[in-house]
Amino acid sequence: MTKTMTKANIVERVYKEADFTKKEAAELIDILFETIKKTLAKGEKVKISGFGNFSLRDKAARIGRNPQTGDSMEISSRRVLTFKPSQVLKEDITNRYAHRIDHQGLEDTSLPPKDFTPKALSSFHLNAEEKNAHNTR
Repeated sequence: MTKTMTKANIVERVYKEADFTKKEAAELIDILFETIKKTLAKGEKVKISGFGNFSLRDKAARIGRNPQTGDSMEISSRRVLTFKPSQVLKEDITNRYAHRIDHQGLEDTSLPPKDFTPKALSSFHLNAEEKNAHNTR
């Protein structure tokens, strides 16, 4: 069964790992998501180093097919949100789970993910650890 990370799960992780109150963690996550949404709404890109890029892309009108009937139909022009993961994030995911894929491309989920230190966003963790070490002196 596939698990889904929800906003509430993210708040819980921030609350536990960053030593915030639950209210502070929820406010922080709300501010983060609201900032990303507003930036995208203005047509600007959002680049999170070590994670990826969010951007809007305009798609032109085109002729497509109705999958149920096979009939041609016009698909109107539209603006779509895209996410492109960073190379570091892709490598982290691949390194952690690649051993679970067999030669036929099937995943054996009974095998645990590899235990390793991810590179994506590690600079943020290092900066937070340095800040905490400085504050406890």
